[in-house]
Amino acid sequence: MASEDDKRLVRAYFDAFRDRDEAWWDRFIAPNFVRHDPGLEFEVRGPAGIRRLAAVLHGGLSDIGMPIDEVIAEGDRVLARLRFQGRHTGEFQGIPATGKPVDIIVMDYFRVADGRLVEHWALMDNLTMLKQIGAVDL
Repeated sequence: MASEDDKRLVRAYFDAFRDRDEAWWDRFIAPNFVRHDPGLEFEVRGPAGIRRLAAVLHGGLSDIGMPIDEVIAEGDRVLARLRFQGRHTGEFQGIPATGKPVDIIVMDYFRVADGRLVEHWALMDNLTMLKQIGAVDL
């Protein structure tokens, strides 16, 4: 049965990601962690993969916030529904900085084992993000 501890762990992940807390990543991201994310051009595995992901996102976006709307847990799985917010102040996915705000919906689904995150399925509204920064016009 999923515990409140697992929900707290997932909430803490977003704070640690926002703050680039590498010590947290080393402690709570399993070495065999994998992120399944169709929007990424690279693989995210273990704490090193999280470091690379953070470098990409923080390099292109500033003032990052991730307000969480809901966290649901069952068994060893935790689902978080949240928003990813920031400002496009650096190159992101080959797009030069525009200074435009970003505010998109995200669904993140995690598997937890032994108090660590071991697997992550990420669904971000990348199309809306690209529209917000002016990369696509639909």
